[in-house]
Amino acid sequence: MQTAQTFKKYKPYPLVHLAHREWASNVITGAPIWVSTDLRDGNQALIEPMNTTKKLAYFQKLVEMGFKEIEIAYPSASQMDFDFCRMLIEQNLIPDDVRVAVLMPSIEKHIRKTFEAMKGAKKVTMHLYNPTADNQRKIVFDKSKAEIIALAVEGTRIIKEEAAKFKGDVLFQYSPESFSQTELEFARDVVNAVISEWMPTKNAPMVINLPNTLEACTPNIYADRIEWMSKQMLERDAVILSVHPHNDRGCAVASAEMAILAGAQRVEGTLLGNGERAGNVDLVTLAFNLYSQGIDPMLDIYNIDTILQEIITLTHSSIPPRHPYVGSQIYTAFSGTHQDAIKKGMEYQKVVLDGYWHVPYLVIDPKDIKRDYRDVVRINSQSGKGGVAYVLKEFYGIETTKNMQIEIALEVQKLCDEKGIEVNAEEIFKVFRQMCKL
Repeated sequence: MQTAQTFKKYKPYPLVHLAHREWASNVITGAPIWVSTDLRDGNQALIEPMNTTKKLAYFQKLVEMGFKEIEIAYPSASQMDFDFCRMLIEQNLIPDDVRVAVLMPSIEKHIRKTFEAMKGAKKVTMHLYNPTADNQRKIVFDKSKAEIIALAVEGTRIIKEEAAKFKGDVLFQYSPESFSQTELEFARDVVNAVISEWMPTKNAPMVINLPNTLEACTPNIYADRIEWMSKQMLERDAVILSVHPHNDRGCAVASAEMAILAGAQRVEGTLLGNGERAGNVDLVTLAFNLYSQGIDPMLDIYNIDTILQEIITLTHSSIPPRHPYVGSQIYTAFSGTHQDAIKKGMEYQKVVLDGYWHVPYLVIDPKDIKRDYRDVVRINSQSGKGGVAYVLKEFYGIETTKNMQIEIALEVQKLCDEKGIEVNAEEIFKVFRQMCKL
């Protein structure tokens, strides 16, 4: 039987030749600048995009979580997006400490329409993009490298002209939109041409955003690309280096973290990773990853279950039960060995009193996000004596001897086998009473 050789039509992603790779020895010590793209990238990925009322409710949740930069719309491409921008501005719904961002292509009419949409905004990021990858240059636009650079520079010049007349605070952002498929040397050339046109300073910086628009390489290569660009960029001290990882390979979180190690100061993404195709990087997981390392994520993740419940209602989405940190079963153990270790860890935690978290199999304390310990250990046919003992103690305050635990666990296991599903605390307590003849 012959094996299909279809995999041969794909080329391996090119390596980056770094003479002195630094990111692999770095450590993340603080939170990046978080940018939510839920209302733009996230909304356009929904089967049923949110209307203005829902977008406003979502915006207010993002503010409640502590986001200080929120991309709200693509106002030149959609009347609904244009009207949403006007509503936020005219009704004074944007807090003074929140910067809103809007996306636009490097096309004059779109740029001027975007400034019209944002008239009256106090703090706005004008985000300019144009595709730069080889396949898009040739197939989609039929333009040379020089023409692509000229397009980016011309868009920058028009924004500079409009910004000079704008009464609010304008932060300029440029993205070579398909950076992940763009040759590094050309990405450097177009980015440096834009920087030279804008001429940022340390006191008036700009943003260069390098998207993993199509995630096609391992996270370490993305980090190499970010470090290479960081070292090749003009006016580096006047540039805020940003990343926008997508999740086509399922590695967006790792790519974002390694990009931070490589010099990225800012991360764009969405709650739960909702975004075009395979999705954006999940900012919830990223924030909790920092939290679990003793780093303040600079976002309110302590009421995350309440916030996400409202978010999934607005977007008609759902949270997989094993989603990192926020899935309904992410802290739940059915395995007997896991349950025994958790039980002993919980007991140790009460007496060690050194201020640190020690419990096996639980990366953070579920109570930090208001999860009940009663959700941690659940009993089915895979559970053992440790789990049964934990349930009796946690739910009913009953201490049991090791021999008693073994006997009760055997009876509970029989009950699970008979039912074919997990048993609850009341059923376990009933078994205990029957065995003790209470």
